[in-house]
Amino acid sequence: MAFAKLYDRKNALIAADMLNDQVVPFFEQQDLRLLRILTDRGTEYCGIRDQHEYQLYLAIEDIDHTKTKAKSPQTNGICERFHRTIQDEFYAIAFRKKIYRSIEELQLDLNNWLLYYNTERTHTGKHCYGKTPMQTFLNSKPMAREKLLETLAEDQKILTFGSKDFRE
Repeated sequence: MAFAKLYDRKNALIAADMLNDQVVPFFEQQDLRLLRILTDRGTEYCGIRDQHEYQLYLAIEDIDHTKTKAKSPQTNGICERFHRTIQDEFYAIAFRKKIYRSIEELQLDLNNWLLYYNTERTHTGKHCYGKTPMQTFLNSKPMAREKLLETLAEDQKILTFGSKDFRE
């Protein structure tokens, strides 16, 4: 699934807003919890955990943060490919067809394109096999729920172990 929200600046608070406004609510609507996120090492994503807005947001939401290897864009290949696709299939066309007077106006067209991208445009890449991102996501929900149950069970073991140690 692809999400995109336009902003006039790039910082940690904006990155957290994107998650809070679109990504986490989507997972909640699907009755799933976002367990982990992969980002590059940009300053909008990385900083001192208890002083950085994005890191604080992840801690509050209990989302693990994995960072890509430095100077290794292939680690984040799916995202890099999406950047190229959105540039070629949306922005290059949108800016030829229309003069946008506001970010909000552009966001409306971007939202429509994302709906098409996620629900109609088939993908041949890894994991999709000719399905749309939404079909791929829905097909993976049982596996995601299983992973969530494993995580909850592991957390319960840690809590039980921790309380047992504490009482001894």
